[in-house]
Amino acid sequence: MISVRGEATLLVDPEVADLTAVIIAQARDRREAFERLVKRNDEVLSLVRSYGDSIDRVESTGVSVAPELRKGKDEKIRSYSGAVRVRITVADLAILGELLARIAEFEAATIDGPHWRLRTSSPVYREARGRAVAEAVTRARDYAEAIGSRITGLIELADTGLTTTSVVPRMARSVGGVVFGARAASAPAPAEPPALDLEPQQQTVYATVEARFEAAQPEFPVD
Repeated sequence: MISVRGEATLLVDPEVADLTAVIIAQARDRREAFERLVKRNDEVLSLVRSYGDSIDRVESTGVSVAPELRKGKDEKIRSYSGAVRVRITVADLAILGELLARIAEFEAATIDGPHWRLRTSSPVYREARGRAVAEAVTRARDYAEAIGSRITGLIELADTGLTTTSVVPRMARSVGGVVFGARAASAPAPAEPPALDLEPQQQTVYATVEARFEAAQPEFPVD
């Protein structure tokens, strides 16, 4: 029996980018703060949806409206502040810089991103698994030939760590990003902002398997 491990590492361009936009509003009255928040949220969503199929997904991930208290023993409410978090997944990376710049024009919004990644269904993972298996077969054959033997069958093939005595894809995600923010609350400026020139961060996909092969008994020379 010959036991080996096969590994493969691929460096590929990202397929999508995630952004998080946080829209804020503030007013002395709770209802007014909420109404402002609704209006600004609608404006941002309208902008994002105008890109059609270039946007893979838009999700509202949180809404809050909370009172802000004055300092002192009486703890009187000074104003109300609200926020909405919107997660945006961009499928067409060519429009990413323009979209970031246009969202940044909303002075009551903060942007976090981009965070580059591959789709979970990306064929790159399958390719990495296939290369890892091929590497395991090649390595086993090399060992067999080195002792004058040959591979005759497969005993076991498993993700690393699952053999009885793995392919495990993983992606190195970008953790950096561009952050825009502002304090004032106003509508976006009418002039088109300059688009950001962004360089996508390449993703590392790694796969590994463990395999056991049956080999013919080698014939060693007799002295």
